[in-house]
Amino acid sequence: MDERQRIEQLRRELHEHNYRYYVLNQPTIGDQEFDFLMHELQDLEAKHPEMADANSPTQRVGSDLNAEFRQVTHKYPMLSLANTYNEQDVADWYESVKKGLAGEDFEVCCEMKYDGLSISLTYIDGKLTQAVTRGDGVQGDDVTANVKTIRSIPLVLSRSEEGDLFSQVSDISHSTLPTPHFPIPHEFEIRGEILMPWAVFERLNKEREEAEEPLFANPRNAASGTLKSQKSSLVASRQLDAYLYYLLGEELPADGHFENLEVARAWGFKISEGMKKVKTLQEIYDFINYWDQARKSLPVATDGIVLKVNSLRQQRALGFTAKSPRWAIAYKFKAERVCTRLNEVTYQVGRTGAITPVANMDPVQLAGTTVKRATLNNEDFIKSFDLHIGDYVYVEKGGEIIPKIVGVDIDQRPIIAQPVEFIKRCPECGTPLVRYEGEAAWYCPNDTGCPPQIKGRIEHFIARKAMNIDSLGPETIDDYFRQGLIKNVADLYEIDVQQINGDGSRTKSAQRIVNGIAASKEVPFERVVFALGIRFVGETSAKLLARHFKNIDALMAAGIEELQEIDGIGEVMAKSIITYFHDEKNREIIERLRGYGLQMELSEAQTAHLSDKLAGQSIVISGVFSHHSRDEYKAIIEQNGGKNVGSISSKTSFILAGENMGPSKLQKAEKLGIRIVSEEEFLEKLKN
Repeated sequence: MDERQRIEQLRRELHEHNYRYYVLNQPTIGDQEFDFLMHELQDLEAKHPEMADANSPTQRVGSDLNAEFRQVTHKYPMLSLANTYNEQDVADWYESVKKGLAGEDFEVCCEMKYDGLSISLTYIDGKLTQAVTRGDGVQGDDVTANVKTIRSIPLVLSRSEEGDLFSQVSDISHSTLPTPHFPIPHEFEIRGEILMPWAVFERLNKEREEAEEPLFANPRNAASGTLKSQKSSLVASRQLDAYLYYLLGEELPADGHFENLEVARAWGFKISEGMKKVKTLQEIYDFINYWDQARKSLPVATDGIVLKVNSLRQQRALGFTAKSPRWAIAYKFKAERVCTRLNEVTYQVGRTGAITPVANMDPVQLAGTTVKRATLNNEDFIKSFDLHIGDYVYVEKGGEIIPKIVGVDIDQRPIIAQPVEFIKRCPECGTPLVRYEGEAAWYCPNDTGCPPQIKGRIEHFIARKAMNIDSLGPETIDDYFRQGLIKNVADLYEIDVQQINGDGSRTKSAQRIVNGIAASKEVPFERVVFALGIRFVGETSAKLLARHFKNIDALMAAGIEELQEIDGIGEVMAKSIITYFHDEKNREIIERLRGYGLQMELSEAQTAHLSDKLAGQSIVISGVFSHHSRDEYKAIIEQNGGKNVGSISSKTSFILAGENMGPSKLQKAEKLGIRIVSEEEFLEKLKN
């Protein structure tokens, strides 16, 4: 056997072992032997670059190269399902299906509703060719490179007539298939959820907590953030999983949705075992009640049950509403609640100085994880529950990793319990706290001397939407701060390779950091304003300030009345801006940043495109465009004084509409009498 033949053989073997391990959970070789085969394939592929294959098992590790996601229009729109939280709504849906089918018998496929990120996978000739997120249902992000790192998603399917892996395991299916060896169609689409298993999620958050990085809110957010990473190597390291639940195409195996998924299982896809075909309403209730408890032992997050009319013919007959299919509904489980003892309240200091109280409790199992802390939001929240140390409190997850206290069992309150008293001084630097008018939170005003605020402001400064110094991270910032290398954001620009090269073994990474800091000098002025971390000034407010004042000197000299004249800048924000620039330490940092070469004014090109043609107008963007991307249109609207808004209301000035505008948005616009403006009309409007 020559080396080229060996490459093909290794690819087949590794695909098979990957499938047995990650989908069937039935490995036939050990990790060491698997790694040996993988290394052999990597070496052979390096010797034969002419045999490169995007779907080779070696591509599972991903790349460190950044890649912007392109928008892809879905062949079949990805609609959302109508949600219900009670059995009566399920009964109403069941009766509406019966009525819509004029009394014809029908079956319902009951499935688990996985709490992940929706994905659409396209296969051509048995090979994964494209993976697209749901997006807005009409178009989504092409995340193919990232999805290829998820080992439970097959890169290459084997046709059943070839007699290899997937024909051998077709008998694993727990139902009788109408066509057990239905050939794989030339092209088809399969949809499902990308998930982060509980075990991976807990390990990742533990690592982030130890590094004093922000925790992921829940497995869904963690999976979403991971899949949207610009580096597929990071995605590979996060060990995401996937369950597939919907097959689409022109040449499907059967009329039954359930049967199609069983065939897909035989092709090598990971299909949930928690799937059942039923006929009666009572059988639906039994399924819901069983999984309301049994789901707690699943390795991934679920938040409900999905009910679908099984027959594709009947699905077509029932059709769609403006927002969702009539043939399907999602039943959402009620939030899980537990009772545990409150032992202590501690306080955290955020980047802006906001003080967040945290309840420390006896550990308790809740929604798949061990919970021992819960957010208490602010002083008013504590007072609303009259919290005492030693109270037995009711806790709900509610989608957050730091759960919330939702009640107190007063009957169990110890006689000697003392009420929780909110602190008066910063727990980090001892500065007396202040509470700004209209704010629920207490703040530490020592923003230039309080360590968590200093580090938080530096972390904010390097963030992607600010200075975008992606070669640095919170761990590195913390390390440099402890070493005394940096005490504020301006110190970053004095770092050299020798200072951060350690024992001399980190030259490449040190150079990358120094280069990243240098490259940030080209970041435009509006993002520099945002990066400064002025309290209450967000990304949008920073753009408004930069475009109004055009340079840092004019902004620093602005009075409160001039600031409040800008639409979107209120009194609290205006006072915060003035306070920031009146602080001599902040002005000194700004002068140092100016000296290092950061952009402290709008460029001539930016100034040339500014106008007030859309001043005071709130605009919704919807659909697919041919002349510019959605992000480009957002920038154009802002450059001309307009405001981008995400949802339609009576305050919407008009809708900039491309092709495939969502039917629900169109319906709402017609109801409210909101004007629809085409792409061409909008561009002509600006030209004139």
